[in-house]
Amino acid sequence: MATPELPSFDLVVATVGRVAELDRLLESLEEQSHKRFRVVLVDQNPDERVAPLVDSHARLTIVHVRSERGLSRARNRGLQEIVSEVVAFPDDDCEYGPNLLERVARVLAVEPGLDGLSGRSVGRDGRLSESWERDAALLTDDNLWNRVNSAAIFLRRSLVERVGAFDERLGLGSGTAAASGEEIDYLIRAVRLGAHVHYDPGLAVTHDSPQLDASGESAVRYRDGASVGYILRKHRYPASALGRMLVRPLGGAALSLARLDPGRARLHAATLRGRLAGFRRGRT
Repeated sequence: MATPELPSFDLVVATVGRVAELDRLLESLEEQSHKRFRVVLVDQNPDERVAPLVDSHARLTIVHVRSERGLSRARNRGLQEIVSEVVAFPDDDCEYGPNLLERVARVLAVEPGLDGLSGRSVGRDGRLSESWERDAALLTDDNLWNRVNSAAIFLRRSLVERVGAFDERLGLGSGTAAASGEEIDYLIRAVRLGAHVHYDPGLAVTHDSPQLDASGESAVRYRDGASVGYILRKHRYPASALGRMLVRPLGGAALSLARLDPGRARLHAATLRGRLAGFRRGRT
């Protein structure tokens, strides 16, 4: 039996403010063993800082377009350019291992009923966040919360065309409190359309988490919590799901206080406040 041809990729990279990090990403893409891909580089910078990078990576096919600020807005601009069979959304400060695209392509080539793959991020030191689920699973709107990361999702273009645009009220630069979670919203919409997207915990993209002080981490917890609350309300999740999402940070805060760790308790409290605020603002 003939070996199926491996699919092509469009990698939609929204970028703003980063040069060295974007250069490392492009270098990692030059090393891919699978070469059938384009980079759709969506530039949100007010200047020409990205242009020299485009010129210096001439081995890559780069479609360089402009967009207004906002991660979801930029990705939507990039979606206007897609022509390949699979679409991915690497962050401008992540890196792909040299065989990543080939690995994804081989799975999708032999499993035509699969609409996409989801993986997780790992730091350059090899450490994984404890929040990632360790077991593989077919995504559902109930189990995907800790199985989706925007830098490590690979979706067939046919699915992307069905799901449509990212919600521009979500994501960095949205101008709302819910400045994350745009990929969670996107995958909820996908699986509710009947998409089959498989989470593979062994599929990893290198992406370091920023080092934050207590104030910065609290702000991120509130932001991420607001995004979760917004998504729960938008997609009309049942009261049982809302209850679980509220009980977890509440229980975490209580346990931290019992362990005499007020700093950790404040972080859980920030998550809880964000989820409540996001739920109140979510569209119905």
